[in-house]
Amino acid sequence: MDQFFGAFGVEWPLLIAQAVNFAIVLAALWYFLYKPVMAMLAARQEQVAKSVREAEQIEELFSRADAEAETRVRAADTEAEQIVASAREAAAAAQVQLVKDAEARAARIAKDAEARAAEELARARKESEREVARLAVLAAEKIMRSHAS
Repeated sequence: MDQFFGAFGVEWPLLIAQAVNFAIVLAALWYFLYKPVMAMLAARQEQVAKSVREAEQIEELFSRADAEAETRVRAADTEAEQIVASAREAAAAAQVQLVKDAEARAARIAKDAEARAAEELARARKESEREVARLAVLAAEKIMRSHAS
């Protein structure tokens, strides 16, 4: 058998030394390269999951802000309608001038309520957009840092 391997130029001591060297290189690569890369990938996966959770929370906050703004608009509309109705009831017993004053007042209140609701909605959207933009910048920085490394 020794002649058979010798015919192909296989020297046992050299083959054993190469196998030991290969095992050492393999162990070093496993320890210094594979484990850190896997740890880095796990950390990135956790960062992505965290970003997704934060984005979902922001979306939920945005939905709540929209719902709150819509509720306020409805309440303002209801209030305006109540004011108009009471003004009309009082106007039946009062002069024509009192009817005109009450309707003008109701219109101003409705307009103010809509303006406040629009301002609140705009503020909530800007706040949500700022938060999303901040998260996008943070995510971009993390990606840029990871590509730079």
